[in-house]
Amino acid sequence: MLYIMKRTQLYLDDDMARVLATVSRQRGATISELVRECVREKFGQTGALDKGTMARRLAGIWKDRTDLGDTGRFVRRLRKGTRRRRLRLA
Repeated sequence: MLYIMKRTQLYLDDDMARVLATVSRQRGATISELVRECVREKFGQTGALDKGTMARRLAGIWKDRTDLGDTGRFVRRLRKGTRRRRLRLA
């Protein structure tokens, strides 16, 4: 599988840099490979984002929240005054 890489720059404190350099030498891997491995372990595998699956997992995530008040009224208030423009009546 061909990966398209994006170059980035990280700032590490001296201790972190020493640890990465030591592990890099021990394992025969580049520091970049070690950082990618850590990111994958912490945040999951890379791959295409399945928006449908994510939407199903997130659906209803705030349904039991009581601190939000009447969200319908909140949304109506946000949209107030923009309906005519959105419907192209203005």
